[in-house]
Amino acid sequence: MKKIKEIVLATGNQHKVAEIMKIMADLKSVKFISLKEFPKIIIPEETGQTLRENALIKAMHVARETKQWTLADDTGLEVDALNGKPGVYSARYAGETATYEDNNKKLLKELSEISQKKRTAKFKTISCLCSPDGLAFFEEGILEGEISLSPKGDNGFGYDPIFIVKDSNKTLAELTDTEKNALSHRARAFQNIKKYIN
Repeated sequence: MKKIKEIVLATGNQHKVAEIMKIMADLKSVKFISLKEFPKIIIPEETGQTLRENALIKAMHVARETKQWTLADDTGLEVDALNGKPGVYSARYAGETATYEDNNKKLLKELSEISQKKRTAKFKTISCLCSPDGLAFFEEGILEGEISLSPKGDNGFGYDPIFIVKDSNKTLAELTDTEKNALSHRARAFQNIKKYIN
């Protein structure tokens, strides 16, 4: 197999692009390309029933459209007291046009009667590296923790302000980028996928 020199990131989320770029920064021989370089490409609807299916839908579509190796992921927050919700619907938990704040408010409201020690949760990320002809590789990253009583911190995005990292008293949004990228679910999933790129 030819050595991979360029990889397109199949996401329109610029927070996620910046985070992935930092995680993958040690791969000096590979150029990572934002989807902004391909303005006509639209990320398909996430119709999968699992994180793995959604990651593949995005990666395969962009790989075929760009004729380049593509990297995508799908991430879900699984809350034990809510039987694993919001899970695969994490990004649109409060509705199709929901903001990060909308999703956080809905989740905190649903957990309002649940004590702190029963608010255990985990973030799960599935990363997918896909070639233009449909060859796909998957890796997983998990981060355990619990849901806070209220948002804390202004770094990060999504559910970061209400997710307290296990064995820590800080939310993901209270960590520096360096601290977050050393332990986060997304960092683990993308660190694991590096072996296929290399």
